[in-house]
Amino acid sequence: MYADYHMHTSFSDDSDYPMEDCVYHAIALGLEEICFTEHTDFGTKDAETNCDTAAYFKELQRCQKKFADKIRIKFGMEFGMQVTTIREFQQLFASYPFDFIILSCHQVDNLFFFIQQFQKGRTQQEYNERYYEEILKVMQGYDDFSILGHLDMIKRYDKCGEYPFAGVRDIIAEILRLVIQKGKGIEVNTSCFRYKLPDLTPSHEILELYRDLGGDIITIGSDSHMRAHVGCRIKEVQEELSNIGFKNIYTFEKMKPVGHKLYERIQTGKSNIIL
Repeated sequence: MYADYHMHTSFSDDSDYPMEDCVYHAIALGLEEICFTEHTDFGTKDAETNCDTAAYFKELQRCQKKFADKIRIKFGMEFGMQVTTIREFQQLFASYPFDFIILSCHQVDNLFFFIQQFQKGRTQQEYNERYYEEILKVMQGYDDFSILGHLDMIKRYDKCGEYPFAGVRDIIAEILRLVIQKGKGIEVNTSCFRYKLPDLTPSHEILELYRDLGGDIITIGSDSHMRAHVGCRIKEVQEELSNIGFKNIYTFEKMKPVGHKLYERIQTGKSNIIL
């Protein structure tokens, strides 16, 4: 299965990529299935910057119909959640027939990571621990999601460098156990390549911990915002997941996971990914 399950278009405030152009490019690349996951971040964005869900859904349905014989297009959204915004997301989820929801954490206490609002005044330990605590608390109070997006994305914006995995391993394990208990999954987000990170997102250590805890549901998404991002290194990541020990890759239909066997490979014990 060649699928991209994290894609943004002009319905997200940080992209101007027309949806139909994105679909044409996905078809040209040979993708079999894609899922659009436009941004909504209650608490930090107003109605003008959050996705216009009604307009998005209408355009998605038009594209589904137009390209029905060429590619499968699924209806998703990326929920940038905080504990204080759970109720708004519950209402949004109940209003549309979503196939797939990414639960992400882009901000805590209405403070964004990418402009260092959240990190300011905190030690590296404090902002890393607080980030994972927020994810855990949201999960404890919210069920209407499919996977956790870019689980360790805080490292994208960590000016102090890579925080030791041992410092957050216990809370990440708690998060992953809850993911598995709820029948949810995680994603590998291939934006790690364009951010020039030293590891996958999430890291090999997190992926191996998820596998060891019994985790199986996993998606791959480019987190695309423009043509050059679509389908980014998805096939390579599939091979890497196989080497780590995962057997399946997943797509979603009406919030239900659908497994697809990963290709069997000779286990080398070495990474095939060059970051």
